[in-house]
Amino acid sequence: MVIRRIELTDFRVYKHEVVELNSGVTAIIGLNGQGKTSLAEALSYLSNLKSFRGVPNDALVRDGADTAYIRAWIEHDDGREILVEAEINRAGRNKVLVNKQRLARVRDLLGVVRSTVFAPPDLEVVYKGPEGRRELLDDALAQLAPKNDSLRLEVDRIIRQRNTLLKQANGKLTEEIEMTLDVWDAQLAEKGTRLGEARAKLVARLAPFVAESYELLASSPTPIDVMYEPEWRKTGLPHALANARSEDVRRAITTVGPHRDDVVLQVKGMPAKSHASQGESRTLALSLRLGIHRLVTEVVGAAPLLVLDDVLSELDPQRCEALLRHMPEGQVLLTTVQELPEAAHPNTIIHISGGSITSTSHPGGDT
Repeated sequence: MVIRRIELTDFRVYKHEVVELNSGVTAIIGLNGQGKTSLAEALSYLSNLKSFRGVPNDALVRDGADTAYIRAWIEHDDGREILVEAEINRAGRNKVLVNKQRLARVRDLLGVVRSTVFAPPDLEVVYKGPEGRRELLDDALAQLAPKNDSLRLEVDRIIRQRNTLLKQANGKLTEEIEMTLDVWDAQLAEKGTRLGEARAKLVARLAPFVAESYELLASSPTPIDVMYEPEWRKTGLPHALANARSEDVRRAITTVGPHRDDVVLQVKGMPAKSHASQGESRTLALSLRLGIHRLVTEVVGAAPLLVLDDVLSELDPQRCEALLRHMPEGQVLLTTVQELPEAAHPNTIIHISGGSITSTSHPGGDT
């Protein structure tokens, strides 16, 4: 898959701009606040209709405008050409069209455009709470198969309904509350178990890719472990929910299940969250993204767009050079505020200032 062209209208700092892209490495160079990350954000938005910065959709609309538009012309490996158009409205009524046909559901877009994004906030995935690590897994599962995203959404819905019931119980397990809890527990046990199994299989396949990526970046063999071993999977979710029921009623919240799971990361046999150095944490965070990118490429048979936003400023010179020497195959967008290191050999270099392209060159050749 290659995004050949993207057109932005009233998106972030862009009033109107058209950017031509190629299948190799494109370097986007510009000072902070000039639009380089916004371009990366627009490209990745088309894969899941979310900003990788975590901002609401109305923040994507340029000041003074009511609606932003993203149009992308995509060429798939099998020769298919697809036009994806996203309309983002401040009032909320957003819509997406694929080849002029409106999509009824966001998940219908999954698989049309795939992207892997690494941005500075991703560095927190190693040492902050488990939510970011769960999201990392679930986003990867959605890229592998849209049905996985439907499963995650169904689990989230069941847990919200169960928590609402627990709040209504007000700490008292009446016969009516207990009967209704039985219904939600049966649904959560079924769907949650399936989600846990999908995560476990993903981690088992992903771990070697993460270790390999870490070794390439660190330029030396380093024991890396990625583990998903929630306690409830040892006894089964039905048993875990039954044991936790009294506590759940008392606290008015679901205390066990896939929504509370964690992914354990270890470097040299020690928990990365507490023992990894800053350099090790940064290398591991990037290795997780690169590992997912390589796994998705292998499973689906085509490389997603790889977006590396300001990654060069987050790595030491040795790891920067290693990353540039071992860049994955496929389309890569690399944003930076600085001139590129000698090890970089981009196919295209684009300079951006004030939401406009000021120059484009092709030192590596356009493909």
